[in-house]
Formats: sequence, structure tokens, C-alpha cells
Amino acid sequence: MQLSIIIPVYNSEATLGPLVRRLQEALHGLVYEVVLVNDGSRDGSEAVCTRLAREHAHVQFISLRRNFGEFNAVLCGLNHARGAYCVMIDDDFQNPPEEIQKLLDTAIRGNFDVVYTYYSKKEHATYRNWGSRLVNWLTSYLLNKPRDLYLSSFKLIRKEVVQEVIKYTGPYPYIDGLIFRVTRNIGTVQVSHQKRQEGQSSYTWRKLISLFLNILFCYSALPIRLFMPVGLGLVGLGTLLLLFLLGQWIIGPADPKGWQVVTATLLFIGGLQCTLMSVLGEYIGKSFMAQSGQPPYVIKTTILNRHD
Repeated sequence: MQLSIIIPVYNSEATLGPLVRRLQEALHGLVYEVVLVNDGSRDGSEAVCTRLAREHAHVQFISLRRNFGEFNAVLCGLNHARGAYCVMIDDDFQNPPEEIQKLLDTAIRGNFDVVYTYYSKKEHATYRNWGSRLVNWLTSYLLNKPRDLYLSSFKLIRKEVVQEVIKYTGPYPYIDGLIFRVTRNIGTVQVSHQKRQEGQSSYTWRKLISLFLNILFCYSALPIRLFMPVGLGLVGLGTLLLLFLLGQWIIGPADPKGWQVVTATLLFIGGLQCTLMSVLGEYIGKSFMAQSGQPPYVIKTTILNRHD
């Protein structure tokens, strides 16, 4: 099996049949499978997927009991994929199936573990483009992602990386975050991006905010670690202010006012509390990261010269 095409399905009964047909034309000559994952659609998508799976031997179908979200559906598809490479593609034709060959050629030519796509012009709504910029900025700092790398949903992943990604068993998968825990051997290729053929995007402000919080709190200990510099800063500020007031009381004719002493004391104590909380947070953060499924190391290849 050369290729597995993972398609998370949500309310797309009108596009699924044409999408499978175009995949057949675009991937003619390749040994591939299509993995449809119905993510709790409310229209007739489940019936269409069932029919396609019965009509085509290369179409696999999994239906989730309720709507879990795009990343959960993709993770489910990856767990059932058998291809040497897996490609994630949307169900709305914004990513033309004919572009899949570009991803495969780029991965083979550059021996990349992952290939991301980027667009000369995006046909997403304005709010989603702004949301993408926010996620791009956040992941650059939290995941050490190159700033010029666009984390598109249309991407290819090598099977060995997929096997590491699917080790995640938590409720909040973020596929790109899991990829960056495994590899930095990443390529890019430019593809075309088209307008939706049917319906409206299921991405809302609520989902974008949920994704932002998921990345922030599930894939980094940064929020906890912010307590340390803030605490130390407050301790330093409080200490300087107390020393200044003490100097005024010793050598100056004017006595420090009561509110000044209270303010300096509160800054010092508050800073000390933040510092102690950051120490506690480090223990909690390390425990969190240990339980999040992050592997201690990932083996790419081995050469074992055993003679016994």
C-alpha cells in the first residue's frame, strides 16, 4: 500500500461521491486507499460513506458515534491507515485531489518525514486567515516551529512518523503538535487552494479559540513557567522599594508613609508567592508532560551488528 488518503467527513454528503471519483482519476496507477471518517455528521454523509465503501474495495469507512472534532477524526483515520505515506485532505474540494501527487513526489525526492502545503492565495474567510496567523505565531514559540512554515491541514506524513503520532491516547490531539514531537525533517510544496463547492466551513470562532487553548495548555508548560519571571520581578521590585523606604527612614528627614510600606510589602510577598507557585508548577508541568504521551526519544534507523 503506497498511499492512504485520510478524509475527515462532516456534513458533506454532496461532495463525497465526486471527491472519491476525482481521487480515482488523480491517483490512477498508485496502490492507495481512501479512509473516510464520519465525525458525527447531521446530514446523509454516513449513508453516502457506507455506499462508497460497499462499491469500492479501496474505500474504508469509520463512523464516530458523535462529533469529536477534526483532529480526533484524523487521528482515528491514521490509526486505521495502512499506506507507506498518509495524506490528510478536506472533504470540500478546497484542496484539489490532483495536488496529492506533488506531496508524494516532494516526500520521495527529499526523503522528508512530513510535507506541508502552502498557498499562493488562500480562499478561506478573513476571520479564519487571522486565526491561522495567530496559531502560526503561537506554535512558532511553543513548538519551536520555523516561522515561515505554514501548518496546513493538507499534508503528507510518512508511516514511521504516523506510528509515533498514533501512540497519543488523550482526548485533545493536535496533529501538528504531535508531529513536532517526533521529527523536524519537514518539506513544503506550493499547491492551489480553491473555494468551497458546497456549504459553509465548520470552522467557527469557538473552534479557533478552542484550538488556541488546546495548543497553549496541552502542548506546552509555558503558562506555568511564566510565574517564575513574574514572581522574581515582583520580589525584586518589592525589595528595592523596601530598601528605598528603609533608607529614607534612616537617613532622611521624612518618614515613609504607611501605604508605601504596605505596597512594597505586598509586592514582595506576592512575588514570593508567585515564585513558589512556579516551583510547584514545574513539578506539575513535568508530571503533565510525562503523562501527555511524549516519547523520551524516537529512533529513525538502527544498524545492529549482532553475531550471537
